[in-house]
Amino acid sequence: MYSLPDLLHLMARLRDPQFGCPWDVQQNYASIVPHTLEEAYEVADAIERGDFDDLKGELGDLLFQVVYYSQLAREEGRFEFAGVIDGITRKLIRRHPHVFPTGDLYAPLETPRLSEEQVKQRWEEIKADERADKAAAPEQLSLLDDVPAVLPALSRAAKLQKRAARVGFDWPAALPVVDNVREELDEVLEAMASNDAEAMAEEVGDLLFAAVNLARHLKVDPENALRAANTKFERRFRFIEQALRQTHRPIEDCTLEEMDALWGEAKRQEKNAPSCG
Repeated sequence: MYSLPDLLHLMARLRDPQFGCPWDVQQNYASIVPHTLEEAYEVADAIERGDFDDLKGELGDLLFQVVYYSQLAREEGRFEFAGVIDGITRKLIRRHPHVFPTGDLYAPLETPRLSEEQVKQRWEEIKADERADKAAAPEQLSLLDDVPAVLPALSRAAKLQKRAARVGFDWPAALPVVDNVREELDEVLEAMASNDAEAMAEEVGDLLFAAVNLARHLKVDPENALRAANTKFERRFRFIEQALRQTHRPIEDCTLEEMDALWGEAKRQEKNAPSCG
C-alpha cells in the first residue's frame, strides 16, 4: 500500500514546473481554499450519511489539502509537512497536561487526575495563554481573538456567543432567549413595514443571531441543525417531484395548494417511518 511519503512525493511531482500537472502548477494558497472547504463538508456529509466507505475517500481528499498547502509552503521556504506534524503534536501535548504531565509523548500511561469539567477549564486557560502570546500588545487582547472569520456564519455566531458567555455576558436561561427571538422578529416586521432594504437585512441578521443563541442554550449545534433541516427539505421536495412525475404532471403546472398537500403527505409518511428521522 502507498504511504504518506508516497503522497508527499506525488504532490511534489504534480507541482513540478516542467513535468507536473498544468492545473496544479497554477494553484496558490487562495485558489485552494474553496476546495478545502468543500472537502471538509464532504467529510461531514459522509459521516451524516453513515457511509464509512465514502468517508475513507473523503478523509483522503481532505488530507490532500493539507499536503497541498505544505508543498506550497515548502516551495517558498516557509515550512514543510513535517513541521505541520511537529506543530500539532506539540500543541496537543501542551493542551493535555493531564495526559502528558511531563510533556513526554511516550511516557508510561497514567489515569488522568482531572474531571471532564476541569479538563475543559484547563483547555480554555491554555488557549487563553496562547492568545496572549500571539497578541501584538496586551491591551489589544480579546476573548474573541482567534475565532476564525471564515467559519460558516452560524458556527461563528455560536462560537462568539460562547466566548462572551465565559465572562457572564449571556442570558441566564433559554426562555429569555425565546423572548429575545420574538423581539427580533417584531423588529423584522417593523423593517418590512418601512420597506427599508438595509434595515430588513440588519434585522434579519439579528434574528438569525438570536436563533443561534437559542440553539446554543438548548445545546443544539446550529450548523448541524440547519444542515439537517436542509436535508429534510430536500427529501420532502423530492417526494413532491416524484409524486408528480408518477402522474405525468410537470411541477410548473401545479398550484401551491397541490404541492403543499403532497408536502403534508411526505411529512405523514416520515412520521410513520422512524428511520427517516
